[in-house]
Amino acid sequence: MQLTIHTHLDYMFDDKTDVLLQIEAAQTSGQTVTDPTLMITPVDHFRRVPAEEGIGERSWTRVQGHVTCDYRATVTVARPSANLAALPQTPLHDLPADAVRYLMGSRYCPADDFLAFVDADFADLAGGARIAAMRDWIEDAFTYDPTGSTAQTTAMDSFVHRHGICRDYAHVLIALARAAAIPARMASVYAPGVTPPDFHAVVEVFLDGAWHLVDPTGMATPSDMAVIGVGRDAADVAFLTSWGSAQMLAQSVSVTKS
Repeated sequence: MQLTIHTHLDYMFDDKTDVLLQIEAAQTSGQTVTDPTLMITPVDHFRRVPAEEGIGERSWTRVQGHVTCDYRATVTVARPSANLAALPQTPLHDLPADAVRYLMGSRYCPADDFLAFVDADFADLAGGARIAAMRDWIEDAFTYDPTGSTAQTTAMDSFVHRHGICRDYAHVLIALARAAAIPARMASVYAPGVTPPDFHAVVEVFLDGAWHLVDPTGMATPSDMAVIGVGRDAADVAFLTSWGSAQMLAQSVSVTKS
């Protein structure tokens, strides 16, 4: 699968502001990025740094005034869609060191709050079958609503109200998986067919000794996703983090199969 990606950001910053960007597809397992270009308005500072788990890169910038940024790339995805329900759970004592932190609760995913629900509703399942059932439950129970959450909405908020956007769906699945003692983290991806077109939040779960992508919205499959980065939750994979006031003037994400 080959994806053609074009992202355009158009923002206004009244004061000098430090900004961390994460919009470039990662050169990582299962995908190859060719012809990447990142063009940004002249800024006071620009420096690339490794992103979480060394998957992809972030860019530090120091900006002021009207700032535009264009990113283009072609990504060839060679990632098969595994039979999620058939994947066994990796015993906790066999987990690699880098997976352990994703068992713990985080800012948006208070996993301990979901222990009783997981034990009551998914107790008869294990491993990938448990994750598949959780994914299906979220997709069926939730309503996709662009006005249904804010940047402060947690997995518990979304669980109670049963609506939100992709990041909210992902936070709930992450919290449920961690409550089931399965490492889970958020992945920011590009994917065709996402409505509305945007940066898309999905989940990676650690099963059978490897990380596997899962989309609780049902809009994308692993073989169609170009991973940008991963982290504990949305705070770690935001496409733009600003240490100061930022006004969005325009923004677009285009992902097409080519």
